[in-house]
Amino acid sequence: MTAHAIPSPLSLAQLVEWTSCVADDVRAGHYAVEADAEERWHVRLHRDDQVDIWLISWTTDQGTQLHDHGGSSGAFTVVSGELSETIWTPGVERLAETPRTEGDTVVFGEHYVHDVRNTAAETAVSVHAYSPPLSLMNYYDTDGRELIKLASVWTDDPEEPAPTLRAVT
Repeated sequence: MTAHAIPSPLSLAQLVEWTSCVADDVRAGHYAVEADAEERWHVRLHRDDQVDIWLISWTTDQGTQLHDHGGSSGAFTVVSGELSETIWTPGVERLAETPRTEGDTVVFGEHYVHDVRNTAAETAVSVHAYSPPLSLMNYYDTDGRELIKLASVWTDDPEEPAPTLRAVT
């Protein structure tokens, strides 16, 4: 009986290379992008044993909930428009908001907790890569001093709507 090796996750540099190259392809018109004001439009562009790549559009006020990627590292590149990323900083124990504009690439390890949204009038487009491919997302809230896990959801779709969550009091 032969043991099958589990592919190692991609490095953070490889994730940046993926999102940057695919973002260039999107700008060159190699992929059609749609926008849907009712729900965030997204499409998987690639998946193998090491990585999965997503193209996402964000109309005004669309966003995620505070979450992590269940042990996957990742990167995203803003193709067009502007996104607002709110990041939980462990040790500092607070949320900080950072604008992400066209051409910006964000890379993160497996314990990164953030929320991404479009607060601008223009539709934003971004490319996301996860390695290993996404299988779990954890959702959070904060009381201002600590992170409170609300739920864990098994999924291979980073844009699946988050469950309706509220901290237990």
